[in-house]
This record gives sequence, structure tokens and C-alpha cells, in this order.
Amino acid sequence: MKRTFAVAALLAASTLAFPALAEYPEKPIEIVVGYSAGGGTDVMARAVAKYFETALGNGASVVVKNMPGAGGQIGFTEVAKAKPDGYTLGTFNLPAALALTYDRKADYDASSFTYLANFVEDPNTVVVSATSEFETLDQLLTAAKADPGAITMGLSALGGNDHFAANMISDAAGVEFTLVPFKGASMARTALMGQHVAAGTMTLSQTVSFKDDLRVLAVLSDKRSSFRPDVPTARELGYDVKMSSLRGIVAPAGLPAEITEKLRKALTDVNAMEDFQSMMAKQGNPMSFVAGKDFEDIATQQNEVAKGIWEKTPWR
Repeated sequence: MKRTFAVAALLAASTLAFPALAEYPEKPIEIVVGYSAGGGTDVMARAVAKYFETALGNGASVVVKNMPGAGGQIGFTEVAKAKPDGYTLGTFNLPAALALTYDRKADYDASSFTYLANFVEDPNTVVVSATSEFETLDQLLTAAKADPGAITMGLSALGGNDHFAANMISDAAGVEFTLVPFKGASMARTALMGQHVAAGTMTLSQTVSFKDDLRVLAVLSDKRSSFRPDVPTARELGYDVKMSSLRGIVAPAGLPAEITEKLRKALTDVNAMEDFQSMMAKQGNPMSFVAGKDFEDIATQQNEVAKGIWEKTPWR
């Protein structure tokens, strides 16, 4: 009897020392957003958080914490350096998050994260003013080839998907643009509509509300977008270029496998919810869900693009 009691006591003690996975999460989960409230990444995070609570069940609480600054670097660093216990997650923007590691000192790199799931892939476009003389991508590129540097290309900033898209189109077509970076997409779009720059590259979502003001010449994706099915892809036109802005959810590297699996499953369940899909569509978010290794592979590919452009034409 004494031996039986001792074994039972030992088992009880071990259960207390190592809580069952079913008890996770026992406190609120934070999703750190490295940008201000109201922006595209923040809107996505809040939509995910709402349905994430339902997917996790058992009264789970998910809160969004905005930590803007340094182009998102403050938020990315917060997640990379957090304890890998499943209670600190973060939004992750590609290629921006990894591009930041080349033009400045950063306390993280591509290996600093556990890649959970990507939700949004917002493809870049090549766009001109609705009143521009250029009606097709070929017309724009023919003019650029005839007079190297004469075509100005507006960008939201250097060192991100707009910048990389312009470089990739330039390389694919064998032309030279004069890049004109602005302080944000809205300023670049305003300059474009006023024809202060000849053309620009911006994500598709940044054009959908300006159909009367902007002419989209090409989408830089594998297939045409349901948001603009009339616009051809660059690949259709003979230019093998793909670039986009991706937004997903990551955790610190070293997250225990059991918690990683539970979070990935819950995020997969979120993506399958019709209400979530409807909300994202109303927000103009082009969806492209990938999880786990597939998401990590995309990050690796984007990191190589950023590294290659930095080595060829450093932007700072």
C-alpha cells in the first residue's frame, strides 16, 4: 500500500510540474504588429485574432499589440527575442522584414523565427496614370529601352517589394529606369496620378480603389487576380517576374513542436472559416494561405532576392 501511494504521489507531482498541452493557452496570446493601427498588416492581424480565439477554443484570448517604428524592425525584433512559449507571436512581412537585415544592424535573421502561416500575398503591379500615353507594358518598356533612364519609376520606399519589383522588371526586360522613392505608398500613388513620375510599382490592393485614376499594365504574380481579372500577368507578356508583399504569422525560433502544431492547425482552421474569408475579401486582401515548411521556404526565397539585390545595387 505504501509503495502504491508513493507512485501515485510521484505521478501527481509530475503532472503538476509539467502541465498537459491541452491546458495551452493558459493566458492571453499576443500578436505583435510592427506597424501602426489601421494599416494593412494591423487590419489583417485583427481579423486573424478574432477567429483565432474561436479556432483555439477553451476560452482562448488573443490580443494585438502595435509596436511601430523603424519600418517594422521594432516589432520583428520583439518577436525574435521573445521566449518561445507560444504566448508571443507576430506578424511577418516579406520581403520587408528580411530586407531590413541588409541595410542596417538587425538582431534577427531568417532563422530567428518559427514560421506558422502566411495569409496574404498582395502582388506587385506595374502601373501608370489613367491619362498616360502608355497603354501596355510593352509600350512602357519599349520607351525605356529607347532612352535608358528617361522613364521614372515611383516607389513607396527603397528596400522593399516595390523596389525589388522595379529591379526585377528592369533586369527581365533589359531596360534602365530612374527609381524615385517616396515616403509611403500614398505619396507614390499621388505622384503617379499627377504624372510627376512616368510609372510606378505598387501592390494590387493599393490600386483597386483607384480604377479611374490608375491604369494597371501588369500584375507580377503566377496568375491573374480575381480583383483585376482583366489585367495580364508579366509572365503572360513574356517577362518572368514575380514579386509581392506577404503577410503572415510567426513565433520565435525554438517553439516546442506540440505548441507549433497546435498553432498551425488553429491558423489553418481560421483560413477555412467562411466568415474570415469574407472579411478578408471585403478588406481587399488577396489571400494565399501557406503554412509551416512552405511558408519558411517562401521566406528563404525572398531572403535570397533581397540579398542578391543588395549585393548588386545596395540601397543605403
